[in-house]
Amino acid sequence: MSFENARSRSMQPSPSMKIAMAARAMMAQGRDVIDLSLGEPDFEPPPHVSAAAIEAIRAGGIRYGASAGSDALRAAIAEKFRRDNGLHYAPDQIIVANGAKQLLFDAFMVSLEAGDEVLIPSPCWVSYGDIVSLHGGRPIFLPCSGEQGFKLSADRLEAAITSDTRWIMLNSPSNPTGAIYSRDELRALGDVLVRHPRILILSDEIYEHVLLGNAPFVSFGTACPDLLDRTLIVNGVSKAYAMTGWRLGYAAGPAPLINAINKCQSQSVTSVCPVVQAAAMAALTGDQDFVAAGSARFAERAKLVAERLAQIPLIGYTPPQGAFYAFIDVRGLIGTRGPGGVLLQDDVAVAAHLLEEFGLSSVPGSAFAAPGHIRLSIAASDADISAACDRLAAMVQHCADQQFDAAAT
Repeated sequence: MSFENARSRSMQPSPSMKIAMAARAMMAQGRDVIDLSLGEPDFEPPPHVSAAAIEAIRAGGIRYGASAGSDALRAAIAEKFRRDNGLHYAPDQIIVANGAKQLLFDAFMVSLEAGDEVLIPSPCWVSYGDIVSLHGGRPIFLPCSGEQGFKLSADRLEAAITSDTRWIMLNSPSNPTGAIYSRDELRALGDVLVRHPRILILSDEIYEHVLLGNAPFVSFGTACPDLLDRTLIVNGVSKAYAMTGWRLGYAAGPAPLINAINKCQSQSVTSVCPVVQAAAMAALTGDQDFVAAGSARFAERAKLVAERLAQIPLIGYTPPQGAFYAFIDVRGLIGTRGPGGVLLQDDVAVAAHLLEEFGLSSVPGSAFAAPGHIRLSIAASDADISAACDRLAAMVQHCADQQFDAAAT
């Protein structure tokens, strides 16, 4: 007897979570593994954030709250948008949820009809396509190569739009590539979307404050204010404030859409834990030096990774502008053989071999709709990053030696 419907059977577990759990299982068995599969800061939130959560518990009164989030936190989020992005939202245009992922899930649940298309520039985050499919939509991946800066052009967007297009998803800075859209690039996409009033825009801006170089962050809403009436901006406290496990995301958008998402939330998770809301409130309203310091720390790690990867043959690498990932082109390894003569026939095999034989956990590019790549998180200590580069170099050297030996014979 099957307990799943057709949509559930077609859905796969989150690839990054699956790989991370496999790496942790290996470590529990005593294996030497460096796990760079998940993207989460390796340091704790600011002390005043944790203190606010503790104080909320001590104060008591932890009960059910408003499903959209507390009035105070939504006001703080509105102030954040004004302060950081020059955007003005009323409380009924803001919702708080259990992570940004839940907001994506609920937004598509309330808006997609069967067969609606969602345009997704790729490489893209692993869950985008499955979340769309689970709600009856059709994810349409639009490949953007490294030569294009891993970014969607206005011409490519125009050519992809059909009468069934309902949403476009944008993610800047990008997971996994770290690409950042400039104001002019966002405006060019906006000029196309102005001509297609049925299309909604979802701008995933969770890595807003993780900037690694000179490229500034620009919110889609800031670049295209004329499209705010059909734009949902999704953000959260996970990345900027090292609060991944706290699970708090927020979104701003047109009131009717926010109201629909709120109805969905009231029937599923009810609300967000008040303790976590108190911590998020402290994060958004407190001293912001932590955010800049964290970004600077990631920028130094990005430089270290770029220097190390530049010394490794057979791979390609475009240094990221934001987020905290190294997205590595491993097509030069495909078709080679690893230890034991195992044929590396795709990026999945490369990632699997890197974990099993060299103790380095990564995520294959196929999970991001970008075959031929792997993703490493650089949200790790300098020591782990250096050791990870050593292990990748050792694998690449082995593959290169195998190629040489095969050519010699």
